[in-house]
Amino acid sequence: MPSNKSVSDAPITQFVSCRILKDHRLQWEDLWVREGKILNPEKLFFDEEGFADHKVDCGNKIIAPGFIDVQINGGYGIDFSQASGDIRRGVAQVAKKILEHGVTSFCPTLVTSPPDIYHKVQSVHLSLPFISIHLEGPFISEQKRGAHPPKFLRTFKAGGVADLMETYGHLDNVALVTLAPELANSAAAIRELSGRGIVVSLGHSMADLSQAEEAVQNGAIFITHLFNAMLPFHHRDPGIVGLLTSDRIPPGRMVYYGMIADGIHTHPAALRIAHRAHPAGLVLVTDAVTAMGLPPGQHSLGQQQIDIQGLHAYVAGTTTLSGSIATMDMCVRHFREVSGCTVEAALEAASLHPAQLLGVSNRKGTLEFGTDADFIVLDDTLTVRETYIAGQQVWRK
Repeated sequence: MPSNKSVSDAPITQFVSCRILKDHRLQWEDLWVREGKILNPEKLFFDEEGFADHKVDCGNKIIAPGFIDVQINGGYGIDFSQASGDIRRGVAQVAKKILEHGVTSFCPTLVTSPPDIYHKVQSVHLSLPFISIHLEGPFISEQKRGAHPPKFLRTFKAGGVADLMETYGHLDNVALVTLAPELANSAAAIRELSGRGIVVSLGHSMADLSQAEEAVQNGAIFITHLFNAMLPFHHRDPGIVGLLTSDRIPPGRMVYYGMIADGIHTHPAALRIAHRAHPAGLVLVTDAVTAMGLPPGQHSLGQQQIDIQGLHAYVAGTTTLSGSIATMDMCVRHFREVSGCTVEAALEAASLHPAQLLGVSNRKGTLEFGTDADFIVLDDTLTVRETYIAGQQVWRK
């Protein structure tokens, strides 16, 4: 409750009987929230002489930062790459649905598409609990295109920067771009994107390790769905995978890597190898497609048709995997189970690490004082029970 010394008259909520994820460990502490931000209780008590207006008993559950999904193509019948008449409504529908899976921020991901699709999607202002767009393609390898339609693939013919603008229209709403670093003139594009504060990710690529290292030296810091759509690890040239233990990473730079921990895209042994080699860089992603949350059958992904069989999503008529239908909470639980990591590590792989990757850990992905009060309440099985955005409950099981 505000006092005469309070800096705000806004009500204060205190979450009690909870273990909060802070400083990489679960701690028995209360969580204090005011005006959508996490409060420092010491300053509240001693400087403002304030106290809580409302108390929420969490029943000894876990409070963790909201999950951040940096690679999600759609879900619940919505395909972000289709650029339907009401793009904002489609994104909002997915944003609402994934709250039950603990996702409070995400990067709508567009797979390889014709330029008019990029232009149309980027022309829409999306004032939603998301960060920005992830453009996966079209500057990728034809040999490692996966589910990306070959007729829309592009190369850097004009020297890099001009190709980016011609294809995407502008980059104002873009957080992340996936490209293949072995493409001619890609270095200029990588430098331009990273210079604008856009995360450059290496993926859908035939690059060897030296090409991947050069890309990192030019500014790339992420790997799109590690092990998938890239050269397999080889002991004489580990390819992009070798970045996890490379000694040619510039000082002070961290390389992160996306992992689809759905039990299908990556064998548990491969997931364990990656995690043990470079635990601080692991970022859980869903790579979820239109069919997430829908029954088996045929659905669209960009300009392709996909076939859902059980938990598998294939390019129709093939055995090529096409994204996943996993949810983020499923990935967190699977990662925890097969890697043997701590609960804290599993939760941070879906919250702190993606926030660090995107450069927003000063406000997202943690429960530090002053950060956005986007958080989730989970039970000991890591099942999401409640979701909060800006300190307001937006979903409850």
